[in-house]
Amino acid sequence: MDRLVNTVRPYAWGSTTAIPELLGTAPTGEPQAEMWMGAHPGAPSRTDRGSLNALIDADPVGELGERSVDKFGPRLPFLLKVLAAGAPLSLQAHPDLAQARAGHAAEEALGIPVDAPHRTYKDANHKPELICALTPFEGLCGFRAPAETADLIAALGVDSLKPYVDLLYAHPEEAALREVLTALLTADPAEMANTVAEAAAAADRLGGEHAPYASLAHHYPSDPGVIAAMLLNRITLQPGEALYLGAGVPHAYLSGLGVEIMANSDNVLRCGLTPKHIDVPELLRVVRFEPTDPAVLRPEASPSGEEVYDTPIDEFRLSRFVRPEGAAPTDLTSPTSQILLAVAGSPKAGDETLAAGESVFVPAGEKAELSGAGTVFRATVVA
Repeated sequence: MDRLVNTVRPYAWGSTTAIPELLGTAPTGEPQAEMWMGAHPGAPSRTDRGSLNALIDADPVGELGERSVDKFGPRLPFLLKVLAAGAPLSLQAHPDLAQARAGHAAEEALGIPVDAPHRTYKDANHKPELICALTPFEGLCGFRAPAETADLIAALGVDSLKPYVDLLYAHPEEAALREVLTALLTADPAEMANTVAEAAAAADRLGGEHAPYASLAHHYPSDPGVIAAMLLNRITLQPGEALYLGAGVPHAYLSGLGVEIMANSDNVLRCGLTPKHIDVPELLRVVRFEPTDPAVLRPEASPSGEEVYDTPIDEFRLSRFVRPEGAAPTDLTSPTSQILLAVAGSPKAGDETLAAGESVFVPAGEKAELSGAGTVFRATVVA
């Protein structure tokens, strides 16, 4: 197996302390947002044998296993991350596979450079994802019942928001959500800036369930995403709990440290809380305008001690082992490749002792025995 050297991405919303605390390193004072583990070309993990993407390109069947290559092609189909949100991420949704393929082909035909700021589809893949909390983790996920949002907004007493309140009370639910989000994203920027400022002041004054929206406005003044966020369910994950995000579900991470795994894609359609490009027509085509009750995932334990987070897709499978002192070794040998990430203790993967934040790549078919005490996440595929 290969010990991984991983890149930490310094996005502005990242925490300055959470990833250094996990790794046991000194903070640099700069935000550290995501530590990537995998073969994504943007920041592939490195090994003593070379970069992980180069190893896979040279021998996909040997590294990934025949089952994985037959099902997903000659690439690692997932990206594993440690994500540390010190400030809210953008409000966003992801396309399904058919939408991603069509959108990517259309933008390729138009000759839009992949790195262009207004490019929406960076690749032809979908991007389902799973976030598992390592600390209490705050987020937004899916639309709440429109009447609940109407009550929340009405309590602010902001005149310019009253038309949205009326729509949310009066329309069929899906039509109301679509119409209100469309109106927010296409409103006059100066008028919306005033509305957000008034709403933020009212939210700060009211406190309670309104207080988080004053905080959002502090990070993103004048952004219509502050109001759009009120359309969504707020959720708090406790350590060990997880949230699966499928296609079309609007969401945003607000704060906390977690392990995230996703299909290997960069396709993001933003709805707000960002200075980046928002493709409103495409966003409205992709978003699923239906109220949801976010399902918090708790791992299902197996006799081997492996706790699996059940999801409806095959590109990734995330599980964890919480190993006490004296636990018997566990054989993890698999016909597909896997990444093992330690987050606590000093467990051993084969002969490699892993401190918190350290990880290894295990090629398909390689002997992999987990021993020692600690907590380890295992990322692989269903093939």
